[in-house]
Amino acid sequence: MNYLAHILLSGENLDRQVGGLLGDFVKGPLQGKYPATVEEGIALHRKLDVYTDAQPEVKELLRTFPAPWRRFGGIVLDIAFDHLLATRWQDYHSLSLDDFCQRFYRHLDTCQPWLPSDAQHFSQRAANIRWLQNYGDKSLIPTILNRVGARLRRPLPLGDAWPQITHRHDEVEQVFDILMAQLISHSQQLRSAPLAPTAAHSH
Repeated sequence: MNYLAHILLSGENLDRQVGGLLGDFVKGPLQGKYPATVEEGIALHRKLDVYTDAQPEVKELLRTFPAPWRRFGGIVLDIAFDHLLATRWQDYHSLSLDDFCQRFYRHLDTCQPWLPSDAQHFSQRAANIRWLQNYGDKSLIPTILNRVGARLRRPLPLGDAWPQITHRHDEVEQVFDILMAQLISHSQQLRSAPLAPTAAHSH
């Protein structure tokens, strides 16, 4: 799961949603550097990443990615799932995607003073370029993947892997449906229980 899914799965609390985003930016133990509810969201993000990686449907889908993309299949699949979520948003939330995102951007802007530098970059640009909403535009996904690929230790044109998703759209969407139902239930359970801080997980 990528940014959009993690924000959704954080529930309606806006601070926890910020933590859902920051799970991709904050590494290491959580020791009170951020507001408590934000750290709950970071911990939730990490737990959901572990849960996602463990699901047999996800494992099988990644196993069938051809070389050389199998190593990066998790990244490609995360973004593919955010794309599917954006295109089917009304199945999962009562607000429109744009209203949900704009509400989140406004709250994230109030957190600027203490955001990590990479997250500040996201916050400063996201509303203007419709960062999260753009996951719904299939034509932009290769560009989004290439931006991620450019940040890898050994940069590569990750957008070239997108046909691995489009050629198997029905199969990927079936896994997405199963996984989202599981994640919605699991995240609700986790949010209703105290979330102990966890070590960083690299997804």
